[in-house]
Amino acid sequence: MVALIVGVVFLIFAIFACVPGPLGWWTDVLAFLRGSLPVLAAFVGIIAVFIGVADIKDRMEAKKEEAEESAKEAAKAETKA
Repeated sequence: MVALIVGVVFLIFAIFACVPGPLGWWTDVLAFLRGSLPVLAAFVGIIAVFIGVADIKDRMEAKKEEAEESAKEAAKAETKA
């Protein structure tokens, strides 16, 4: 409950700080967003590359397991015949 109240208070303060008025931090917020956007894009790109590599490895592993499974089934069929 305390975390919820603190979260709401911080959200209200953030909105109040961005609205043109007594604090007038909107230009600073925009400068921060402009500066952090390339860094955020780099992090998202790195994470996407890691996910892509992991997906490729998983597919290769699945193909290898499928080949092993079909080889075992073929061996069983030959021993029964």
